[in-house]
Amino acid sequence: MGFTKLVSFVLIFHLLNPTVVLPSSLSNGLPEIPKRFLDFAKRKELADWMVGIRRKIHENPELGYEEFETSKLIRSELDKLGIPYSFPVSVTGVVGFVGTGKPPFVAIRADMDALPIQEEVNWEHKSKIPGKMHACGHDAHVSMVLGAAKILKEHVEELKGTVVLVFQPAEEGGGGAKKMLDAGVLDNVDAIFGLHVAHDKPIGTVASKPGPLLAGSGSFNAVISGRGGHAALPQHSIDPILAASNVIVSLQQLVSREADPLDSQVVTVAKFQGGKAFNVIPDSVTIGGTFRAFSKASLMQLKQRIEAVIQGQAAVQRCNATVDFHGKPVPHYPPTVNDKDLHEYFQSVAGVMLGNDKVKDMEPLMGSEDFAFYQEAIPGYFFLLGMQDESKPKLSSVHTPNFIINEDVLPYGAALHASLAATHLLKAELKLRSTEVNLRDEL
Repeated sequence: MGFTKLVSFVLIFHLLNPTVVLPSSLSNGLPEIPKRFLDFAKRKELADWMVGIRRKIHENPELGYEEFETSKLIRSELDKLGIPYSFPVSVTGVVGFVGTGKPPFVAIRADMDALPIQEEVNWEHKSKIPGKMHACGHDAHVSMVLGAAKILKEHVEELKGTVVLVFQPAEEGGGGAKKMLDAGVLDNVDAIFGLHVAHDKPIGTVASKPGPLLAGSGSFNAVISGRGGHAALPQHSIDPILAASNVIVSLQQLVSREADPLDSQVVTVAKFQGGKAFNVIPDSVTIGGTFRAFSKASLMQLKQRIEAVIQGQAAVQRCNATVDFHGKPVPHYPPTVNDKDLHEYFQSVAGVMLGNDKVKDMEPLMGSEDFAFYQEAIPGYFFLLGMQDESKPKLSSVHTPNFIINEDVLPYGAALHASLAATHLLKAELKLRSTEVNLRDEL
């Protein structure tokens, strides 16, 4: 565009929009939104509503890509709130929209799936499905994002864009985030936020860090085949148990002797299946495990070396080995890496809501999260939300049959989700207005 046309464009824009200034209502609204949203989330009516939703989901846990009733409940609540949504997305996923329906877009995410664990907590809303339990807090995560949706809907006139509500299936090993991403749920979205409840951190606190927060992970399964026979005559057999034992010992040296000590990595063999009798050497042994690292390069290096070691050590013992890395249909989870600019933004929003002393830095963890797939596509931020009431007994860890949720955490999660989304849109509006003012001044 030539300079004359550009000037004409700006003049026309100015005539149509005579007040291209930073509205004081916007700039004044930034610091008070988090506190106001938390007060709103703590209202008894809203808090009880979130608790009720969480308990319904907890009573009826569903595994990855089987979250049909959970998805139905989410859609029912969105309908009551008058929030439009897309369904089905990646089998059971739901994607809602609150705001203007126009850019900019920012997303908040909840995972929906449960775990194949038998609940041992005896309470009124114990899991009704044998062998299945919400032992990782995803029932709370869904309730929090629905709570955030309610807060945002009540304050929709303040939204300067659109909040995308991502209810995702199959976080627990199913790579649901990758499927949602492939379905285009983050197209045109500028940023995404996610959280996880933390049993070991005080309620009313949050913790995270910029850069790598959680490790990338992969899993493997190997079948080591030899030749079975009588245990009293090992010379007539090719013993796969001995070969598998050597494999396991050698795999531990990948971290201790091949990895940079400053580059944290883990290789764990957690499955060993072979033989059914004390006096029979089996034909084959199956082993399986996981590997973790904080960079994709280290993760791929481990993958290559795990396969080489298994096949090489099996060959030394005259055995054959096949290795499966479960890459399809579930890909390896990449590291969860927080955007540095979003880290500063998160600290400011959480600091206003909770107090700067309640916003903690943390060391990276070797656990993994499929939220990382979103972060590979757009800027994303993941944090831990404390729920331990320090005046009460310590809560059990996630992925255990005695895991419980302190339901007092729900308003904090809902308010944080809503505040991070609404304030992000507000900042985008301020940035746009500032750019317009600067362009006008320059011309």
